[in-house]
Amino acid sequence: MDVSVVVPILDERDNLERLHAEITAAMQSVVTAGSYEILYVDDGSQDGSRAILSALHASDPRVRVVCLRRNFGQTAAMSAGFDRARGKVIVTLDGDLQNDPADIPALLARLEEGYDLVTGWRRDRKDAFFQRRLPSLIANWIIRRITRVKVHDYGCMLKAYRSDIAKSLRLYGEMHRFIPAIAGDMGAVIAEIEVNHRPRTYGRSKYGLGRTLRVILDLLTVKFLSAFSTRPIQVFGLLGLLVGAAGAGLLGWLAFERLAFGVQLGGRPIVLLGILLAVTGVQLLTLGLLGEMLARTYHESQDKPVYTVARVLDQKPDLRANSKDGPRRVVAGL
Repeated sequence: MDVSVVVPILDERDNLERLHAEITAAMQSVVTAGSYEILYVDDGSQDGSRAILSALHASDPRVRVVCLRRNFGQTAAMSAGFDRARGKVIVTLDGDLQNDPADIPALLARLEEGYDLVTGWRRDRKDAFFQRRLPSLIANWIIRRITRVKVHDYGCMLKAYRSDIAKSLRLYGEMHRFIPAIAGDMGAVIAEIEVNHRPRTYGRSKYGLGRTLRVILDLLTVKFLSAFSTRPIQVFGLLGLLVGAAGAGLLGWLAFERLAFGVQLGGRPIVLLGILLAVTGVQLLTLGLLGEMLARTYHESQDKPVYTVARVLDQKPDLRANSKDGPRRVVAGL
């Protein structure tokens, strides 16, 4: 299997047949019929989408359908698709017809230039400005600044991945929108191309301003995991040293005033502030040490490496042939 197209679906009954026809047309223009699959992940639809997906599966042998027991969210649906995809390349897109399947060949062509992930950029986005586009522009700017991965449109679902990159992603919460940042932290080479974006014709949007706070919290999680998951002491320890030093310095000055000038300390709020800073500093240092212990437990209990490997060039004996001088050795690329 060369390409797997993964499409999360939630209440998109009126879009499915047209979506399937457009994906099929796009895929047949670049790969042979037997070398791709279309994997629909139904994320607990309640509008009859599941029946239409079943009909598509019955009529097209390239269609596979994964039906989740309830609505787990787009991130979970994508993870389910990645886990079950069989292609060497995985393409994702939304099921609302706003992503144009005709852009898939361009994504695949760019991926063949040596990239690990190619993501779409909806430069001319067909959404309401204040409800969708403005929050997206602000969020993308914040994510770029914090993660240092220069992608214009983190929220675009139209992406092409090499399978090893997609399957190694561990996604939780709303983290599907941070995939370029997570992949970049793994060492993936990322490219971005402009893609077509169409207005929604049927159904209603599942996104709104209510997701903003969740996105901010997930962004903090992504940043912490990418930069400090194996060294939490450098976050909490540094804060603890700064806060503790401020508290110790303040208490030292108050003690000097009391001993040298006889200044009364009782009833002065600054004394409580100094004690609070000193105690907080000790707590932060302790939290950093506990974080170090948890990080080691997390990695060692799961045999989880702290690195990713792109390729290994190694030497191994060629067991197929032996000469009087012993086994021959050949260089093998793995």
